[in-house]
Amino acid sequence: MPNKQKTTFQKRQKELARQEKQRRKMERRAERKLLKTQRGPGQDLTGEETTEVLRPQAAPGDDPARPAS
Repeated sequence: MPNKQKTTFQKRQKELARQEKQRRKMERRAERKLLKTQRGPGQDLTGEETTEVLRPQAAPGDDPARPAS
């Protein structure tokens, strides 16, 4: 039964790696959340200003493919 200890050790190592990955993931999420709250509106993740292009929306019943007569 020497293999039993080996598989138990491998399972433990795998579980520790999974926990470490989850911890890093939570840290990244917390960091992103902090950055998001620190930056003002209109800034991207790098802190640079962004410009949004707003396009007019068609009114219901308007068909942009048909010219107005």
